[in-house]
Amino acid sequence: MREDHIHFQSGKWEMEGLYQTDHPKKGVVITHPHPLYGGDMYNPVVEAIVAAYQKSGFTTLRFNFRGAGKSTGTCDQGIGEQADVASALDFMESEGLQEVHLSGYSFGAWVNAMALQGGLAVQGMTMVAPPVAFIDFEDGIRLPMLSVVVAGSRDEIAPPVLIRPLMGQWNPDARIDIIEGADHLFFGFLDEVTHRLVQRIQPCE
Repeated sequence: MREDHIHFQSGKWEMEGLYQTDHPKKGVVITHPHPLYGGDMYNPVVEAIVAAYQKSGFTTLRFNFRGAGKSTGTCDQGIGEQADVASALDFMESEGLQEVHLSGYSFGAWVNAMALQGGLAVQGMTMVAPPVAFIDFEDGIRLPMLSVVVAGSRDEIAPPVLIRPLMGQWNPDARIDIIEGADHLFFGFLDEVTHRLVQRIQPCE
């Protein structure tokens, strides 16, 4: 599906994004892996997430965090990036979307989780390979809108053995969906990432 190249403000910085309008009331903001390790909105796993939500009928917005791609500013180790997520959600609401979800891969999943601790409200959430062995998710995180975490069985950055104990804290009703043989990059398993998410996302009517 065609995505339009758009820009929106996050404080004094201008964020670059790709926006595709499908559903007039229901949308999702999708975030990318760490920009200091080459992460941006064109990451293949991000594109797999976008595909899942588009197949489910959502309007989608993926964007580059500050300092990534053509977004202005500099990488802020997840602090300023939380403000970028808030601004992306504001953009979606300004577009008239009444229900906005949040999804992210790796660093993006962590930023989303931390942003929600700051009082942001979303109506649904998914995570792909939250990097629990690489970044501290902190005790006491609650993610009541989380429905599923997709992870690879061979992922050393987001190992299922470390994710499982956190699920009860994040949301006891959420599930972890493990893709056997996949590592953190999901090479050879991108279609499976899309498939697993489609199975868990409530499609738009």
